[in-house]
Parts: sequence; structure tokens; C-alpha cells
Amino acid sequence: MKIMVSACLLGQNCKYNAGNNYSAKVAEYIKGQEVIPVCPEIAGGLPTPRIPCEILNGVVTNKAGESKDKEFRIGAELCLKQAIEENIDLAILQSRSPSCGCKQIYDGSFSGKLIDGMGIFARLLTENGIKVLDSEDIQ
Repeated sequence: MKIMVSACLLGQNCKYNAGNNYSAKVAEYIKGQEVIPVCPEIAGGLPTPRIPCEILNGVVTNKAGESKDKEFRIGAELCLKQAIEENIDLAILQSRSPSCGCKQIYDGSFSGKLIDGMGIFARLLTENGIKVLDSEDIQ
């Protein structure tokens, strides 16, 4: 099985704060599979570290009030293209991320409040018929 995985879940320091979200559960789940790590935010040209971003009214904006929507959408498109070219079977994505959140995202107020919704990349994968799995749903 070919599995695309949010790079931060594999220990790559690509989060906004230059850290990662390494998940031992994800690492165990993907053992023996072909794994394609991606970070749509880095693919879109954003630096590490960077100002945190959230989605407000459908637009990705950073905490300083600057739109980063273009970068997020470019990165999502590039990673979607790779997913299609690689013919992936599944994408395991980081929870709550404005790129990769599958079930919930932050509400855009930078207050920590969660709302039902999907990140830019997760939505694009789903719209293109690619199965996504929230990293927190891995048993």
C-alpha cells in the first residue's frame, strides 16, 4: 500500500514552530508500506519557523493578519499532483492543521477554539477521491 503522510508525523521539523508532531502510532501503522512524506505548507514556499496560520471565512491568514492563502493553495495543489502521480491509496494527515486537518480545524480567532472542517490539502484530497485519515484515528 502507498501511503502519503504529513511529514511532521514522521518527525520532520516542518511545523510552524520548527518542531514536529512525531507519532509512534503512525510509525507503527505504516511499517512495511511505501510512504510518501509531504508538507503542503513547505511545498507552498512557507519558511520554518513561520507565524501560525488559521482559516477564517475560507481564507488562510497568519496571526499577524497577513493572507497566506496563496501559499497554502499552491502547496496543496503540488502535493495533490504528487499524490495522483504516485497513485497513493491513503493519506494520513495531522489533526487540526489548516493544511491537513481532516475533521476539525481552528476557527481563525487564534484562541484555540476548534470547529468542524477540513484543512486546504485535506479538502483537496477528499474532493479528488483520495481517502484521508486523521492521525488521531490511528489505533
